[in-house]
Amino acid sequence: MVLRRVRGYQDIDEQSPSDGSRTELPDPDLGVTPEIEMASVSVVPDDTFTVTQAVNALGFGWFQVKLSLWTGLCWMADSMEMTILSILSPALQCHWHITRYQQALTTTVVFLGMMLSSTFWGNLSDRYGRKHALTLCAILLFYYGLLSAIAPSFMWILLLRGLVGFAIGCTPQSVTLYAEFLPTKQRAKCVVLLDCFWALGACSEVALALVVMPTLGWRWLLALSTAPLLVFALVCPWLPESARYHVASGQTEKALVTLEKIAKDNKKPMLLGRLVVDDAHGHSPHRGRFRDLLVPSLRTTSLLLWFIWMACAFCYYGLVLMTTELFQTSGNCQRDTVRNESFETCAAECKQLQTTDYMDLLWTTLAEFPGIFATIFIIEKFGRKKTMAVQFVVYAICSSFLIICTEKRAYLTVMLFLARGIIAGVFQAAYVYTPEVYPTSLRAVGVGSCSAMARLGAMITPYVAQVLLKTSIPFATTVYAVSAILAAVACIILPIETKGKELTDSVQEQINTKSDTN
Repeated sequence: MVLRRVRGYQDIDEQSPSDGSRTELPDPDLGVTPEIEMASVSVVPDDTFTVTQAVNALGFGWFQVKLSLWTGLCWMADSMEMTILSILSPALQCHWHITRYQQALTTTVVFLGMMLSSTFWGNLSDRYGRKHALTLCAILLFYYGLLSAIAPSFMWILLLRGLVGFAIGCTPQSVTLYAEFLPTKQRAKCVVLLDCFWALGACSEVALALVVMPTLGWRWLLALSTAPLLVFALVCPWLPESARYHVASGQTEKALVTLEKIAKDNKKPMLLGRLVVDDAHGHSPHRGRFRDLLVPSLRTTSLLLWFIWMACAFCYYGLVLMTTELFQTSGNCQRDTVRNESFETCAAECKQLQTTDYMDLLWTTLAEFPGIFATIFIIEKFGRKKTMAVQFVVYAICSSFLIICTEKRAYLTVMLFLARGIIAGVFQAAYVYTPEVYPTSLRAVGVGSCSAMARLGAMITPYVAQVLLKTSIPFATTVYAVSAILAAVACIILPIETKGKELTDSVQEQINTKSDTN
């Protein structure tokens, strides 16, 4: 009998080692050596553990704190690139005298790039790992963001911002990576709290614009906004790869190295036993393929989630773009009968954002923080589906109140503040639910496809928030309210509630989870 040591566990093999040497059993009269005694205690043939059990046992510690900062930096950079859209459009309008439709196009082209790339990045992450995809994303995003600052013409800015959008399509994979390292009890809270970095990025962008735009202009704003991307690109080599991805791709040894790293950072003992490699997902045919999101067990969930994400992005970015427009027209009760000719055939009137506009943007952006903390409390108490549904309904109510014309700017600020906080919470609840509902083999491509549908909604919204709003504010706000109500219905009829559920590793496990829920 030969004793063979394997990383993460011990095993006993009856075959001889390659070098022909054998480990002789100690003489019973001489006592048992400490090494063999330890092995005899820890070797239990049926003593196994999974990645989920290991992550839960090792708990939340320094490893997750570091990962929170790294993925949060990615999220912050994404937020800055999104927030800049509402600031860049008026600046380009004055610089190149573009029309209202061209102004909306500068926003649409970014989301077009994101939509076209989201599934690509998800597929890349599932096949080659989350870390490699995020590293490539950071490099491309920094490069194209910097080039945008020196764009010589409007057509060049459209092309480069479209490429920026293509790279941004990968940033949701940072949430996938983050969620796969979180213990079940802390997962929802931590993913929602990650939105603090989004809110921080949005506030930072508005504050940066307040300082840079009046003196240096939009080109310097674009250049300086890439700073977090440069930092994230430099940090990427230290990002850990997902242990779940390693197991799903048959790289058990690498998964064990990662789990041991978590144990070391969190100052917890590594689990004894053998890491289980489930053949159902270790060699799963359902890995990184878009069409597998529509298998019978996932079809209803995928279709509903696509609509929910599309409606969420449509409402969220619509509110962001509407904020400046509504503040500029506040107090004008005839603003729903604005003549169409002035912005359909001619360049729209050039209006540079003033200090009061930046301050209003900052106040409405700060609404995301209370929205985040409210979502943390609600999502654990009432579940993911009900949280999203209720928040969509509240958003619809707030949007309806925007129809009321008043000369009181404070009323408009409060309504926009409430709506912004609520819709930000919906987005984060969706980011919690989606990685939980898909198995490891399809998690990244599932999140990627949902992100693609979100970008479709975001592509449409500029023509409502920046074009239709100039024709009729009641009509525009009603569109957002109806979209939110329909999304609330979709949330209610989702077939699976993931509150308190473990992350699944295979399609079959997901089917079992669905059966338990029903």
